[in-house]
Amino acid sequence: MRWWAAVEILDDILTAGSRSADEVEVYLIEGRSVSAELKRSVVSRSIESRHFSLSIRIITGGRIGTSSTSNPADWRRCLEAAVASGKLATPQVWNGLPGPQSLGGPDLSWDPAVDPGAAAVQGMLEGMVEGAGRHPVQVTSGSATMSTGTVTIANSHGIGYSRNQSLVSASLETIRVNSTGYEFETSCSCDFDPASIGDRAGFLAASSVNGKDIPTGTYDVILSPLAAAQLISAVLVPALSGRNVHAGRSKLAGSLGMQVADGAISVYDDPLLPRGLGSTRWDAEGTPTRKIPFIRDGILGEFAYDLKTAYRHGAESTGSALRSGSGGLPAIGHHNMVIVGPETALMDEPAVYIQDVVGAHTANPLSGDFSVELTNPFNVRDGSYETPIRKAMIAGNVFDLLFRITGLGRDRRTIGSLILPSIRLKDQHIIGV
Repeated sequence: MRWWAAVEILDDILTAGSRSADEVEVYLIEGRSVSAELKRSVVSRSIESRHFSLSIRIITGGRIGTSSTSNPADWRRCLEAAVASGKLATPQVWNGLPGPQSLGGPDLSWDPAVDPGAAAVQGMLEGMVEGAGRHPVQVTSGSATMSTGTVTIANSHGIGYSRNQSLVSASLETIRVNSTGYEFETSCSCDFDPASIGDRAGFLAASSVNGKDIPTGTYDVILSPLAAAQLISAVLVPALSGRNVHAGRSKLAGSLGMQVADGAISVYDDPLLPRGLGSTRWDAEGTPTRKIPFIRDGILGEFAYDLKTAYRHGAESTGSALRSGSGGLPAIGHHNMVIVGPETALMDEPAVYIQDVVGAHTANPLSGDFSVELTNPFNVRDGSYETPIRKAMIAGNVFDLLFRITGLGRDRRTIGSLILPSIRLKDQHIIGV
C-alpha cells in the first residue's frame, strides 16, 4: 500500500474504532533506507528497503488495548485485535487522550537534502576507508545508512499530526596487531566528514599498540562523549523516569529540589532542538513537547512522564512518550538529553583518557554502582595522548560521578539520544596491575 493510501484509511480506522471504544489512537510510520556494509575495505553488499508500521490503541473505561501490523491494508484485523486485548486489560485511572493544538513550524529532525541512494552511501564508505588509510591499520568492517521517513499520529479527539524525519549514519572498525579502533557519526543531515571517522578509527587502533600497564590507584579521568554516554544511559536516564520513581526503582526518588550534581552542571531534554535526532513538536501520544530541565545548576527539577504514568500518579505528561521500533507501545523516554556546564581544555593536566567502556549495561540502575573494562585508554597531558594503557578497569558510582565533575570538553557530540561533551572527573578508582 502506498503512503498516501495508508494515510487515507486513518479516518476509516477512527470511525470504526469509535463504535467499539471510548477513544482510538492510530500511529503510522513509513520509511525508506539504503545501507551498505564493508568487509575489510570492500563493499560487500548494499540494500534498499521500505517499511510500514501501523499501531492502534483503544481505550474503554480505563482499559487499554493495543495491536500493530506491518500491513496497513490489514487494519480491520489489527483493530479487532486491539479491541480484544482491551477487554482483557486491567482498568486504570485514565483522563483521556490529548486534543489538537497548534504545533506549526518546520520539521525539526528533517533535512530535505538527504536522498537515500546507493552512490551516496558507497561514497561514505569510501571516505571512511580513505581516512583510515592515513594510519598503518587494516579496516575490518564498516557500514553506512541513509534513510527518510514520515510519522503520523491521529486520534478520535481530532489530533492529526505528521512529520518528516531523516537519518544519516556511518561507522568503521580498524585493527593493528591486537589493537582495534572504532568510530561513528549519526546526524539528520550529511553534515559530517566520513574521512574523519576513518581517521579517528585508524588513530585509535594504531596508537593503542604496545600499551603499558597502569598501577591500581586513584586518578583523574576523562570520559569521552561515548564513554560518558554509556554510563549515563545505563543509570541516570532511567532514574529520571517517573515510572521508575513511583515504582521505587530510582535512587532520585524523593530528591526533587535537592542537589544531585555539581552546581555547575545542568541536564535537560530539548525536543525542540533544530536538527536534533530526537527532535519533535509532539510526542508518541500527541502531547506537545517542551524543554524539560531535569537538573538545573545541580538541583533536581522534575521527572519525565507519559500519559499512563501521569494519570496513575496524579501528575501531568511532560511530552516524554516514545515508541521503540515498528509497532512499539508508548513508554517514557527522552528526545535530546543535553548535558551542559563550563567548558575547558580537559587534556592539559595529566589524566587517564577513556574512549569507550565495556559492560556499562551491567551497572546497577538503582544504586548506580558500576565496574567496567576500558577500551582505548591513554595517559594524556599537555593536550596530547602520551602512552596507551594496555588493560584496565574503572569502578565507581554514577550518581557520585555527578559530584566529581571538574570540567566539560569542547567536543560536544550526539551519542544516540544524548548530546554531551567529554567529561573530566577527579579521584576515580582505576584497577590496573
